[in-house]
This record gives sequence, structure tokens and C-alpha cells, in this order.
Amino acid sequence: MEYSEYRSHDATGLAELVATGQVSASELLETAIARLDTVEPTLNTVVRRLDDKARVRAREPLDGPFAGVPFLLKDLGQDLAGEPTSCGSRVLADLPMDENSVIVDRWLGAGLVPFAKTNTPEFGAKGITEPEAFGATRNPWDPSVTPGGSSGGSAAAVAAGVVPAAGASDGGGSIRIPAACCGLLGLKPGRGLVPTGMRGGEPLHGAATNGVICRTVRDAAAFLDVMAGPYAGGPYLVERAQSYAEAVRSAPKQLRIGYETASPIGTPVDPEAEAAVDAAVAVLEELGHHVEPTSTGIDERRLAEDFLTMWFATAAAEVAEACRLTGARPEDFEFDTRIIAAVGKSTSASDYIAAHARWAEYASGLAQFHERYDLLLTPTLAFPPSRIGELDTPRWMRRAGEALLRTRTAWIATRAGFIDRVVDDNLGRTPYTQLANITGRPAISVPLHWTASGLPLGVQFVGPLGGEGVLLALAGELEQARPWFDRQPPLAPAELSAAS
Repeated sequence: MEYSEYRSHDATGLAELVATGQVSASELLETAIARLDTVEPTLNTVVRRLDDKARVRAREPLDGPFAGVPFLLKDLGQDLAGEPTSCGSRVLADLPMDENSVIVDRWLGAGLVPFAKTNTPEFGAKGITEPEAFGATRNPWDPSVTPGGSSGGSAAAVAAGVVPAAGASDGGGSIRIPAACCGLLGLKPGRGLVPTGMRGGEPLHGAATNGVICRTVRDAAAFLDVMAGPYAGGPYLVERAQSYAEAVRSAPKQLRIGYETASPIGTPVDPEAEAAVDAAVAVLEELGHHVEPTSTGIDERRLAEDFLTMWFATAAAEVAEACRLTGARPEDFEFDTRIIAAVGKSTSASDYIAAHARWAEYASGLAQFHERYDLLLTPTLAFPPSRIGELDTPRWMRRAGEALLRTRTAWIATRAGFIDRVVDDNLGRTPYTQLANITGRPAISVPLHWTASGLPLGVQFVGPLGGEGVLLALAGELEQARPWFDRQPPLAPAELSAAS
């Protein structure tokens, strides 16, 4: 198959070609592998190739809605038996998993053919993808900037046309952020709908979930049909009123949508992010929806601090577990991981419980908002994608952090404003996404805006509990009104070489 034909189909379309005998799974796989070979020297999207395993699988009889479609797994929580899941860390890079994770079993059951695992920051802890162990992943729209994170490798590969969809996960925006950076569609399902974690479970108290990054709404819906539902050992019995693929076949009713562009944590917002929302408001009004400026009324600065309390404590637990499994030492991890793990380890149990208890307040506040509005609209990002290396920890902060680590007084970092600085310097670029994770609500990033310099910058819609169908139906309506499928980054091999 010629690459141009391959790129002209989404995952649903490729599956139809296989099902009707117009192309074989092996032909699709070889086209995908060739495309990965073309873009990989510049973009660095994957950390582990599985070409030989994939070739064997592609020759086998495959069933399911995506039978024969090439696919990529995120190298974080998406375990494939016999292969390591590095989580972006050199410490775990050679530790093979003994079984598939629940979500991987569902993708394999749908007939997908995974042939690589994608790059991610260490433990998925950043909104960029620049791990020391594997190097930075670059954005196909401009290789000097980030594709976002933590599902940055997946997003870059989809945008570059390697695959029509790829595995992703979202604990604080990690599906929506890279989708927004790369001109793609990214749906974070609501809490409990899709299995998460290495064995299922509820990482980050259910704030994290698996999903995909893709190019079309019908793919997003069909993948959610594959992924959603209860499983043995799971914490919830999830029931669905209808197929998500059915939900996108008709436009939604007239919706009341409240929007805000100001950063909910009081940090600056780039005019391009505001322009992205303005453009979305204009097309929503054209489609007959009622749209007005508003505010959730939630103290999202405090929410951000509570989010980081959980995030840092989780980092401490992850470092400890990785050390137990491998015999590694704390100094074998990246500096940023070590310092946030140290802060997390110093958090008292009572402070942690108090922070987690406030999640119910935030969920109640958002539920009250959804009594007035069907959906919340915000920018997905407060700024266009950052340049590679722009968010590296400053030298002065590294020196101060090393001193804290040596003296084992990392708790002082809280007094010194460490958490405030993390909120401002890191969450300040992505202040809109954590709300949906903490409250367990579904949210989607839709590629409706490109900046003056040609970079994608998506907008986010947050729905109520069970609102995945409404989000997908609206995204489908927007896709018809402002098509994005045929927008491609400049990826001729010569251009890639020059950009790198």
C-alpha cells in the first residue's frame, strides 16, 4: 500500500479495507513500519520496537472492529507480556512484564496489531515528553517544540501519520495536552469507565484513565466502545445506555455551553489560547448552541495544590516500588523525579487525607456548574507548545534541590514555595486539565485552532458524569463544520532532516 493511501484512512477505514479483502494486515503493518522508519530519526516517538512480534500477529487470523490495524502502545501502564514497560525510566527499561494489562487485552481483542511502545516522561509526570533515558520526542508540526505529554510519543506518531490512533493515558491532562499540541482529538473518559493501571486498579485514586489519541471522532467513539466496561476485580459496574459509535451519528441537541479563558489558577494566558476559544465560540453559535462566558466558581488554585499533593506522594511510592523490583537507588532516577518524590514522602498522612477529601468539594462544585450548563469550554493549553528544553529545571533550583536531598530536609521545600513554583511554572501552561481528572468527569480536546505560526492549539470541553456521548456528538458536529482530518504537518524526509 502506498503511504498516501494509508494516510487517507482513519482506523475505522483501514479496518474496512482489511475486512473486505482490499488490503492485508501485513501490508498495513509494513506501511506503518516504513513510515515510522522515515520520521523516527527526527521525531523520536517510540522507545521499543516490536516489529517481529507484530509481523507474526499480522499473519494470524484476527477478529474485532479494528482487525489488522497497526497500533502503538504507550510505555506507561500499558503492559504487553514479555516486554518491559519502562514508564520513561532507565530503571525499568529492562524489566519484562509477566502479563498483559487489562486495556491491552481489550485492544488485542479488537484485532489491533501493536508494533512499538511510545515515549513518555519518567512516570508520566510532565506535560512534555523529554525523558533523560530516551531523549525528547518532537512535534511533527515543528520539531523544535514539544508534542506535549505525557502521551507525547503517541501524539507525535499519530500526527506524523505512523498510525491513525495510538494508546494514551491521562492523569492530569496527558491525553488532551498532546492532542492539543499536535492537532488531534483526545478524549479522557470519565472515572471508572475504562480500565486503568498495570493490572486494572485505580491509579491516582481514579484520576488517571486509559484512552487513545486519534484523528477522527468516529475512531474516538469506536475505540471507546472497545475500551469501556467493567472487568473482573474492577471497582465499578459500568453500564452504558448506547453505543458511542451510535452517539456520533447524529448531532446533539442545542447545548448550553459556558466558557472561560482566564487561567483558573491565576497564571498568564497567551492570546493564542484566548483566540482558540473565541474561534470555538463562533462556530458553536453558528451551529445553534447557546454559549456565554462564565466561571465554575471552584477554587482551582487549591485544587492544583491538592492535585500535586497526590501526584508527589504517588511519585514517592513509584520510586520506592521501582527500587524494590530492580534494586535501584533513588539517585538512579531523574532529578525532578527525586525531588518531587522527596516532597511526597515528607507529606503527612493527615495532610494527604485532607487534600483527597477536598476532591468531593470540587466534584460537587462542577456538578452545580453542570446544572446550569451542559458543557464547560476552555482552552486546552494556556500557551502554544513549548520549545524543547524550555521547561528544564533551572540550575539554581537543581542546586537547591540537591542540597535538600543530601540533608533529607525536602519538607522545607514546601515552606520555600516549592509547590507554588511548580503550580506556576508547570501547571501554569496547562491549568485547565486537572479539574476533569480530580472530579472524574469526561473531557475532550478538539483541534479547532492553529496559531499564526502554524502550530495546533486545541480547545477543551468538559462534560458531566456520563457525558462521553454528548462530548463525542458535539465533536462530530464540529468536525463536520471545521474539518481537520486533511491538515498535515510538513513531513517530507528532506524537511525532517533540515528541521533536526
